Amino acid sequence: MSQSLSSILVHVIFSTKLRRQLIQREIMPDLYRYMAGITQAHGSLAHEIGGVEDHVHLLITLPRTLSISKLIEETKKGSSKWIKSKGLIYKDFAWQNGYGAFSIGQSNYAALRHYIQNQEEHHKKVSTQDEFRIFLNKYKIEYDERYVWD
Repeated sequence: MSQSLSSILVHVIFSTKLRRQLIQREIMPDLYRYMAGITQAHGSLAHEIGGVEDHVHLLITLPRTLSISKLIEETKKGSSKWIKSKGLIYKDFAWQNGYGAFSIGQSNYAALRHYIQNQEEHHKKVSTQDEFRIFLNKYKIEYDERYVWD
């Protein structure tokens, strides 16, 4: 085969540093568009981005030429720099060091997009930390609570 092709969908979750509720509702749409632009500049497609004041979810296509860690690093770095330029309220903004990245199949695509779009409603019932634990357990990822949160 002379051409390299791939279709890898990834659900990414990461929080603000210490899960501080720093992402103001008014800035969310612009932040998500900016993050989508970063992923696109690195060969990825952001199918859906959403979240609440202390974390974001991204449904992205992993480009065939870039690792997930590099794509997330660039997305966090660029969006952090951008949000800090939006006023003094964001001067201390930072993303957590880590992230969760979970593969998804096409059969779960629509449900995950709906889930990301409805984060505000979802988090009336489930905390950010409990939500992340649910995903870790669902994907059978072993973890040590002492090192998950920063």
